[in-house]
Amino acid sequence: MRTSSLEVADIFRVAGTSYRLAQAGHLSLAQLKVMSAIQNCRTAALGGHVDGCDDCGYLRVAYNSCRNRHCPKCQGAAARAWLAERKADLLPVGYFHVVFTLPAEVADIAWQNNAIVYDLLFRAASETMMTIAADPRHLGARIGITAVLHTWGSAMTHHPHVHMIVPGGGIARDGSHWINSRPAFLLPVRVLGKLFRRLFLTQLVELHDAGKLVFFGAQADLADRRRFQRHLAPIRTKRWVVYSKAPFAGPEAVLAYLSRYTHRVAISNSRLIAFDKAGVTFHYKDYRRSGPQRQQVMTLDAHEFMRRFLLHVLPRGFHRIRHYGLFASATRKANIARVRELLAVSMPPPEPIEVEEPPDLLPLCPCCGGRMRIIETFERWMQPRAPPRAPAATGAPS
Repeated sequence: MRTSSLEVADIFRVAGTSYRLAQAGHLSLAQLKVMSAIQNCRTAALGGHVDGCDDCGYLRVAYNSCRNRHCPKCQGAAARAWLAERKADLLPVGYFHVVFTLPAEVADIAWQNNAIVYDLLFRAASETMMTIAADPRHLGARIGITAVLHTWGSAMTHHPHVHMIVPGGGIARDGSHWINSRPAFLLPVRVLGKLFRRLFLTQLVELHDAGKLVFFGAQADLADRRRFQRHLAPIRTKRWVVYSKAPFAGPEAVLAYLSRYTHRVAISNSRLIAFDKAGVTFHYKDYRRSGPQRQQVMTLDAHEFMRRFLLHVLPRGFHRIRHYGLFASATRKANIARVRELLAVSMPPPEPIEVEEPPDLLPLCPCCGGRMRIIETFERWMQPRAPPRAPAATGAPS
């Protein structure tokens, strides 16, 4: 198969049918829907429209996107729209990047109980941050958090973790002033790791006792409470990794960083190298190495590639981007306005809203540079009408 402009959709179109047959009865409805959406994205299966040039009459067919949140082709536009909404929320302070990661022993449980354990990961990580930040021995303030769930490592293995973007400071507990964090330090990661471990394991055991966790296959014996406790015993004393990075250079850097994380999927099309009889070859990062050796190349059988990709399909309705503290949806606007008041900065002017797209923003014709307009739309599985043929010449021969 061609190696230029290779897409995940190409792999699903070629090998998807055989994978469905091989995994019949083992794929969830959500996984099947993701496969179908990616395969059909920007094809006649989803319908589309025809653009026509005002000047030269050039026609161009454009097919609709699937807009599935797991599709590599559809996340760019979604990320831009989300970032435009968040731009007004940025504060004139440094922002930190904090990551909470589950150990492998818990990640295995999360794979079989994804919705409930991923939700617990969000709750435990956010509660940890809010609790330690409010402690007067550390920051002594109420902070804001934007959290994003990722479930993969660079090689698409199951590796659930939460990325957090956190302003370097918060509102004092009495609401009277803003408290800045130290220039390159937000909160102690070892303290965060210990509290995160305790909160997560306590609530995980409560879920098990309430019968809300399921186990099958090699983990079926974990349904027994004593065996479950023995499984968790080694990680009760193990250090849980919490990573904190120094603040960004400014609001623009925060937006650029968020755009890379908020709507990312398990693998982007740009990382694909080739798809042939040997399998799917792609770039990945080996974080055990440093320098140029970190960039590696891997080849997986097509079915294994799809299996790994589909590991990261989230349950329907599951929110992978969440906001806490000052950024919680119900009070975000009021809290941000209060922070700006405490920092003595004004709100940014609202973005102008265009009711109708002006002519000069219409796409350019690739032939003559004129303006392209939508002249026809067509439904799913339909093709645009062919242009009319010129009428045949009539008249008696001389």
